[in-house]
Amino acid sequence: MILVLGVLGVLATKSNWFAQSPKSTPLEKPKTTASPPSTVSTNLPTMPIAQAVMVTVELDFGPKVPTIAEALRDVERRYQPDDGQGRTFAILDAYGDPTADGKLHMSMHVSTEKPGIGALVSRRTGVVLWQSRIVLGTNPPASAFTGKNLLILIDNGMGKTFTVDGSASPSSILDARIKEMGILVREFWPEGEEREVTFLYSACGCPVKVKVRRMGERTARTKELPVIFPDDPSVVTVITRLMGW
Repeated sequence: MILVLGVLGVLATKSNWFAQSPKSTPLEKPKTTASPPSTVSTNLPTMPIAQAVMVTVELDFGPKVPTIAEALRDVERRYQPDDGQGRTFAILDAYGDPTADGKLHMSMHVSTEKPGIGALVSRRTGVVLWQSRIVLGTNPPASAFTGKNLLILIDNGMGKTFTVDGSASPSSILDARIKEMGILVREFWPEGEEREVTFLYSACGCPVKVKVRRMGERTARTKELPVIFPDDPSVVTVITRLMGW
């Protein structure tokens, strides 16, 4: 964990950047189930909440290898929360490439959120790709992940990151201010420059990083991968609006 959970509250509580997981089911959001992920085993590996694991698999889809976004829709998320409500984990981002033998090598960054059992299962084959019992652990976070806080950082082109202040609810990332410097992002980020933008929206406080170029009054990703926040399309909507993607 690179940040304590409280750091995710850097943006003021009035900010429109807050986004809770939607109750609707957009195309990007996979179908899930609250039923047990598999026959419950006493030998399941355990993970504490607010931790992360990288699940890497090679999947055979036949002659046509899908994109990572398409492959994620084939991965069923299964939750069995101890309190009977909500989800126990979320995929933060995913990336990968086709292999030389026609399979898809894919890595999924999983963040644990609450006690229970979680699993990732291939819809086509029924193969369990990952499963774990999620527990409180010896040092649980000070508060549970509420799904409300989004933190954005931008690097200065020399490897140092700065915090984007969203307290004024700007409609564009360029109209937000750099917290540490008090200047607008449009002054901080020169036209045509590629920068690394980091998004934090998770129980584990894990960074999701993308490469982005400023293009006039908007920005554009310079690389398609990783797929970001596939389990939280409402957050993707907020990010897309702010970044002008």
